[in-house]
Amino acid sequence: MKIDDIELDWLGHSGFLVRNSAPKGVSPKGGKVIYIDPYNIKGGEKADIILITHSHYDHCSVADLGKIVQEGTKIFLPADCQSKITRFEVPIQIEVIEPGQEIEVGDIKISTLPAYNIDKSFHSKEEDWVGYLIKINDVLIYHAGDTDKIPEMQKLTGFKKSGKEFIALLPVGGRFTMSVEEAVEAAKLIKPSLAIPMHYGSTVGSEEDANEFVEMCREEGIKAVRLEKN
Repeated sequence: MKIDDIELDWLGHSGFLVRNSAPKGVSPKGGKVIYIDPYNIKGGEKADIILITHSHYDHCSVADLGKIVQEGTKIFLPADCQSKITRFEVPIQIEVIEPGQEIEVGDIKISTLPAYNIDKSFHSKEEDWVGYLIKINDVLIYHAGDTDKIPEMQKLTGFKKSGKEFIALLPVGGRFTMSVEEAVEAAKLIKPSLAIPMHYGSTVGSEEDANEFVEMCREEGIKAVRLEKN
């Protein structure tokens, strides 16, 4: 889907591809290709930036990273992911992150936010795993990572009022993350311009869960859509 000068594709599960056009007066090569948690992807465009939320195999997949890295690719990841990253055929840049950081790559600003379970043991807060808030021009994209509805999401409230497009990518598959109902509650809290379900159709969750999320969001007055897998 296209949002202003940004293209957002769902790659399946929690994987997304974000492409931004170059700023005015800059050659097309000034744009960036950003992957988030690529898993079971076909390959295709090479990455300028890769964002990894945590070390579980369906989010930090070395096989999938190998399909998209190129010389100079920047990979941002939590500390426990680093040991999984083996040498690639091209030189890359790896930066270890934790919640609460601000990163700038050219005109792109990235904030790291906590992502964890409240009443489950799969994603402990102590692991320092993350979600990402990406700001490109006047568009904000929040990838929640594997998380429950957590108090830190309160900080995202009000972005919609700033006049910017605020896209929230929220897990809906249940068991390891939020259920459909919990994800709707999270959407009600943060009030995005658009909510998009993720973390379904692979290891857990179904299209029915995603469709139910969209319907329930719309009943609450929240714009939502399920993306087709690219």
